Amino acid sequence: MTITVTGATGHLGQLILTELKGYDVRAVARRPEAIEGVEARLGDYDRPETLASAFAGTDTLVFISASEVGRREAQHRAVIEAAVEAKVGRIVYTSITHADTSPIPIAPEHKTTEALLKDSGIPYTFLRNNWYFENYTGNLAGTVEHGVVIGSAGDGRIAAATRADYAAATAVVARTEGHENKIYELGGDQAFTMSEFAEAVAQRFGKPVAYQDLPVADYAKALEGFGVPSAFADVLAHSDAAIAKGALDVVTGDLSRLIGRPTITLAEFLRQL
Repeated sequence: MTITVTGATGHLGQLILTELKGYDVRAVARRPEAIEGVEARLGDYDRPETLASAFAGTDTLVFISASEVGRREAQHRAVIEAAVEAKVGRIVYTSITHADTSPIPIAPEHKTTEALLKDSGIPYTFLRNNWYFENYTGNLAGTVEHGVVIGSAGDGRIAAATRADYAAATAVVARTEGHENKIYELGGDQAFTMSEFAEAVAQRFGKPVAYQDLPVADYAKALEGFGVPSAFADVLAHSDAAIAKGALDVVTGDLSRLIGRPTITLAEFLRQL
């Protein structure tokens, strides 16, 4: 069985390739020259003419969603049309928690993609990933230095997990049978609030860290002050507002069942940093 992984130079794509080492796997990316150890093909979501040939001979396509908010519907449509043309056997798509009902601003693009996949006639599996722990640790040194985590998530709980755990689950689904036309709501075994996240960081690094909840507009403005583009800052702030209402408080056990062990906890993840 030949497995093809799109977006293979990204963080998640690289981890999935590692998990699939030893299997018949191909990588597809905008920069295939950056990939070592497996056959790599050019495949650019913004250049539909590159995709069908990249997918040729694929039994299972691991379709990693694009990262450019607002552009994904067209990009994803191109991937699916190319998969149909290439006669791909099955598609495993990385989606978002409760994509069909979520109030999180990036969910509608995933909802549209899922609908396109259902209409394509190709057997599918939706891996609806919750947030990554890594979403919150990109500037951990600054967080510890200033002693504050800001956001608009209130007391909303987040069933986040590591990229590595999501990658492990993706690889299991890609290389095994019995997942056709199934939907998995993936996330950590233990959800946490941002106040609990701040407490965990404080315990890990031995310095006081607190969570400061802000109105959505103020949080968006603060993100802009950190250099986040205005449109994306608004998406992040309104995502937090949805989290405050429970959008990511989704603990199903699907992730741990797929990987055959408990998910990595927040404390364990922080110890690894």
